[in-house]
Amino acid sequence: MTSEETRVGRRPNARAARLIARQGTKQEVNPCPPGQVGGSYRPLSDHDLRSIYDTALRLLAELGMGEVPANYQALALAKGARLTDLGRLAYPRSMVEDVIAGAAKTFVFHGRDPAHDFEIGGQRVHFGTGGAAVRTLDLDSGRYRPSTLADLYDFTRLVDTLTNVSWFTRCCVATDVEDNFDLDVNTAYALLAGTTKPVGTSFTVAGSVDPIIDMFDLALGGEGRYRERPFCKAHISPVISPMRYGEDAVDVTMACVRRGVPINAIVAAQSGATAPATLAGFLVQSLAETLAALVLVNVLEPGYPMIFSNWPLVIDLRTGSFSGGGGEISVMNAAAAQLSNWLGLPSGVASSMTDAKAVDAQMGAEKGFSALAAGLAGANMVYESSGMMASLLGASFEAFVVDDEMLSHVYRIIRGVEVNEETLGFEAICEAVLGVGHFLGASHTLAAMQRDYYYPRLADRDEPKTWSDNGAPDLWAKARAKARQVLASHYPDYLSDAADAAIRSRFRIHLPRARMQAPA
Repeated sequence: MTSEETRVGRRPNARAARLIARQGTKQEVNPCPPGQVGGSYRPLSDHDLRSIYDTALRLLAELGMGEVPANYQALALAKGARLTDLGRLAYPRSMVEDVIAGAAKTFVFHGRDPAHDFEIGGQRVHFGTGGAAVRTLDLDSGRYRPSTLADLYDFTRLVDTLTNVSWFTRCCVATDVEDNFDLDVNTAYALLAGTTKPVGTSFTVAGSVDPIIDMFDLALGGEGRYRERPFCKAHISPVISPMRYGEDAVDVTMACVRRGVPINAIVAAQSGATAPATLAGFLVQSLAETLAALVLVNVLEPGYPMIFSNWPLVIDLRTGSFSGGGGEISVMNAAAAQLSNWLGLPSGVASSMTDAKAVDAQMGAEKGFSALAAGLAGANMVYESSGMMASLLGASFEAFVVDDEMLSHVYRIIRGVEVNEETLGFEAICEAVLGVGHFLGASHTLAAMQRDYYYPRLADRDEPKTWSDNGAPDLWAKARAKARQVLASHYPDYLSDAADAAIRSRFRIHLPRARMQAPA
């Protein structure tokens, strides 16, 4: 018998293949859930880490921070800071290192439903959302239009169904709500109404904090309930690059600390504009600035829960426009995560901020490699990782659906390869070689199917003829159909009638109650 005859004669039989196919449709066990342990990608050497850190501390000690609000400056001076000859607030190395040592290393990010709780810290990776897109990619026209409050509510309830988006930070700005206070309140209300996952929002001014936390208490059933289970974090940028504080954001930070709101302190400098164009110099300045935010929060309350969100952003130096997708921004955010984890601080970075306007190959490439770099680096919180388009100017329902599937693959890569007696498969190999000559239908294979493999629902794995016979669908069309199906059927009822009535009696809620219910 020739080798070709042997190969054909031992081809896996059709019955076994059909059995495998039937088993593969179940996917009862998620082989790649959120919370995988990253850290295998290390763009910086130990020497690099130390050099960047030492230079950042030197910046804080010698150059210091400018435009320091007087109410904070007095507190910082009492804790060991000093004023330079130029009147800038400098932090001695010993002060910064004492703050790092006493800072929160882990904390639980709560959902209103405890099933969505997860711990921030270490090297466990969770992907979520962020952004402030002013435009939405319309599901019907396929063109961008101004984002509305209804869009924000729809994005929230869509994300409520997506497995891999661990939390929802408002992804778009409701441009149809003109008053800043109403905008803050209605944004928070949309988050309350659309999901019980952990959420995040921003506060335009400090005066918005108390009323919104009061609204959260109403939703939870009584005064002080939010503090017991703080399910919403504040996105604040208390430091403005290069190397100065923002007075309004510092005031918001103080108000949030008083009410027990976890803080995501974001530093988002831009290469060649508000930070050095060299990657190493950028990382020095952005690390110093994020440490300045950490000192601020810990001067207010030592050990307060804060995400150390060092977000390097890149501009295209040919045009001066922000570039959300590319190798440079991906490696710098991975390096930022590595630095934060090296310091033992809860890390936040940004990824998947594609410059693409359509759900196309550019979007897939830019989102895929940037999310993978951040995840493999071990970033605890990866923001902007879902739904964001057009260099953060736009948000897309279809992109949320596609990104959720993409993130399953990313989590699977982060999970890596488990090596043990079972997975080494010695007995399974012997059984196949001495038996039927293949592995289809074997118990070892069936166990691995559920445990080790992810089976996508959107990505096409059919042969070309089958794909053509099915109408040659592209990913954009399939994602649009999925988003429409969710939005037509998923109207969550997360606010009791009494709580909703109490909220509406106190605040100007622009989202009609009828818009939050399935059509008759």
